[in-house]
Amino acid sequence: MKHYTIISLMILLLIFGCEKEKSTPITKDLTQIINSYQDHEGYDKNAYPLGLFTKDYYKSEAEFAKTKLEELSHINFDELNETEQISAELLKFVLEDQIHFYEFEQYLNPLLSDTGFHSNLTYEVRPLNDYTQVKNYLNTLNAIPEFVDQHFDNLREGLEKGVSQPLVIFKGYESTYDTNIVEDFEDSHYYSPFKNLPSDITQAQKDSVLIAAQISIEKHVIPQFKRIKTFFETEYFPKTRTTLGVSETPNGKAYYQNRINFYTTSEAYTAEDIHQIGLSEVARIKAEMEQIISDLNFKGSFADFFHFLRTDEQFYAKTPEQLLMIARDMAKRADAQLPKFFKTLPRKPYGVAPVPDAIAPKYTSGRYVGTTKESTEPGYYWVNTYDLPSRTLYTLPALTVHEAVPGHHLQGSLNNELGDSIPQFRKNLYLSAYGEGWGLYSEFLANEMGMYTTPYEEFGKLTYEMWRACRLVVDTGIHAKGWTRDQVVTYMASNTALSLHEINTETDRYISWPGQALSYKIGELKIRELRQKAEKELGTKFDIRAFHEIVLEQGTVTLSILERRVNNYIDRLKNE
Repeated sequence: MKHYTIISLMILLLIFGCEKEKSTPITKDLTQIINSYQDHEGYDKNAYPLGLFTKDYYKSEAEFAKTKLEELSHINFDELNETEQISAELLKFVLEDQIHFYEFEQYLNPLLSDTGFHSNLTYEVRPLNDYTQVKNYLNTLNAIPEFVDQHFDNLREGLEKGVSQPLVIFKGYESTYDTNIVEDFEDSHYYSPFKNLPSDITQAQKDSVLIAAQISIEKHVIPQFKRIKTFFETEYFPKTRTTLGVSETPNGKAYYQNRINFYTTSEAYTAEDIHQIGLSEVARIKAEMEQIISDLNFKGSFADFFHFLRTDEQFYAKTPEQLLMIARDMAKRADAQLPKFFKTLPRKPYGVAPVPDAIAPKYTSGRYVGTTKESTEPGYYWVNTYDLPSRTLYTLPALTVHEAVPGHHLQGSLNNELGDSIPQFRKNLYLSAYGEGWGLYSEFLANEMGMYTTPYEEFGKLTYEMWRACRLVVDTGIHAKGWTRDQVVTYMASNTALSLHEINTETDRYISWPGQALSYKIGELKIRELRQKAEKELGTKFDIRAFHEIVLEQGTVTLSILERRVNNYIDRLKNE
């Protein structure tokens, strides 16, 4: 009897154990999954201070992402609060893209028309505030040879598989490496931080550092840029593909749809959908532009007005210093308006500075460069002072509010300064549909902020909006409809008042970066749509500061999450 009971109990335990294993989630703790994702390094950062870029690494990262997705699938979303639900959704989105990065072999093509793995090194050049930073920077410089080798391997495989960039985008690309090939090590951009070493290091340390710096520049930096020059000019450029659209590369149609999904944070759009939205927006904006031309009593055609804007001296700064001064004035005027439109403002300040000379020739008009919450450096609104005849003053207010405030600096800094309930991966997250959508919405909001003081600046705002609407047309034109580069340039020149230099650099950017250009207008349209809905349904209850709080307080989100938050906000106020 006793023997039978023991056996029975063992059977029951086995059955119970199997049922328990079958019904119990891998983990009920979302925080545990997020922490394991955030704590995952994937490689030894001391051994690879510039990162690891091998195929095996990307494969292991994709496998890790699949493991985390499996764990997430066992989470009961109904038991989570709103912030936790958003964290789970965003982590799922990020992990899926990590898998797609490997599956579509994006690492084989680490180049854009205005940047690349080698030119990204310039972001490592920053002031050195203590001896630890000095040593870390030296380690970074010494890691450049291996960093270059890894990318050469990927680029060579990409050439073999036909997934290179087309040659047409590389006009002037030599500036990305030639400026770093200097005779005297002290003239190297990468040596510049050593010219102002921290005051608290000893003379012996300083002497040692300067010797090590000279060796690093002469042995590891300058020779690598010479290798890069040789590689591009004798090996890469001669073997690049002649087609433009990514759909014409192996598995390119699926890849382009994947990029549409990623950059719009949605699976709702096909290339044709976006093309038609673009054509509709171009027609609407053009009507508004023509109204301004009429109000100015300009005698001439639409094209004549563009020619006037592109050639009249009143619309251009005389010196780089003057351009920076005007940009700083506009930025300060924007600062003064912020309390009227926002409940929460960032603690981090920002500066206005020129785009570094090493990358200015292939750079856009301006860009925001942020820092971490802990950094003692401010964010920077970079203004391109290279080729002044291409830097139109009537577009500068729109550029300023987009890159500085209330655009990227405000949104990005608030994102970095989110509270402890928001996991770190979300504070570091950037999704173009949200971030660039907010930047373009900021250009629209600047109307209410009084930033456009002349009809020409109003027109500049519209031409920036038209620029982003045209992107919907030309990006899909290039990558889904077989457009030529000349078709893109002609379309952009006919519909925007951008300088011809900017049109050419932008065209190369769209060719080299499929789908990213779609995010601006799609994101802005969604934010404006949600604001219009809130204004209509809430009436006198609508508060612009409260609406912006809803948009910004959870940081970077997908457009579907943003729409859900705004709808909940509307329902909550209507039911009060």
